[in-house]
Amino acid sequence: VLLTIMLNTTQASYFTLAGYFDTGHVTNLCFIVILALYIFIVGSNVLLIVVICVNRSLHEPMYMFLCSLFVNELYGSTGLFPSLLVQILSDVHTISADICFLQVFCVHSYGAVEYLNLAIMSYDRYLAICCPLQYSTHMTSKKIGILIAVTWFYPCFAMVVLLSLTSPLQLCGNTIYKVYCDTHSVVKLACSDTTVINLYGLLATFSTIFGALLFILYTYMKILLVCFSGSDQTRQKAVSTCTPHLASILNFSFGASFEILQSRFNMKNVPNMVRIFLSLYFLTCQPLFNPVILYVYGVLLFFSYKFCL
Repeated sequence: VLLTIMLNTTQASYFTLAGYFDTGHVTNLCFIVILALYIFIVGSNVLLIVVICVNRSLHEPMYMFLCSLFVNELYGSTGLFPSLLVQILSDVHTISADICFLQVFCVHSYGAVEYLNLAIMSYDRYLAICCPLQYSTHMTSKKIGILIAVTWFYPCFAMVVLLSLTSPLQLCGNTIYKVYCDTHSVVKLACSDTTVINLYGLLATFSTIFGALLFILYTYMKILLVCFSGSDQTRQKAVSTCTPHLASILNFSFGASFEILQSRFNMKNVPNMVRIFLSLYFLTCQPLFNPVILYVYGVLLFFSYKFCL
């Protein structure tokens, strides 16, 4: 019995992704659709990054934060799509442990960077609307660089610590019931006590996601107070600059909320197709949503400006 336990509690060299199912005759179609989606995400985000970097008139705080956001969309989608495309064409849905942990790092750090980026964008909007006279002194080039650096460094550092705790775990299995790797799915396979890892995971989640959301809520409460007591011009400025930002927050929060709930609670009553779609939502729709809403909003502003003229 002891020998059997020792054999069954070794570190896995690969994981089986059990979230995939046989797509039959539409396999090639699924591959083409997902590949086209990935190409569109990469193309649209790269285009916006190039436009912001090349056009000197866009070298302002809001656009610098947008540029960081678009880089994160490329980072997050690249952490998912190549693996997804390979698995769709594969008959055996396995992934090496090294690639799995790399995907864990990319997916989780992407989510944290996204929320922190949206938080500093809300801070930028708060300063621009509530403290317009002090905006240039508060939002200097040095401060912009520090904010963007913290936005990326903290999630990456937190994930390095989490993976250093997770990777040495002795596992009793190697089956992950999803289409990609995530920390909690790996931790659930552990044979040993994982209390420390779970506590650290909850602490990291609250300090990034919920901390960022509370900060966003606070800044928008301040913005609303100024809008209600200010002029029509102030309200118009707030609406024109905050609408895309709010839409992005709501869209990402919807997908991220389901992913957190799915990783922590039993969702077997939800149909498999729905679970797969919603688990992929924050990794696929957000990188697509941000460029599209910016394009659409830019077109609407252009036509409204022409109409006013």
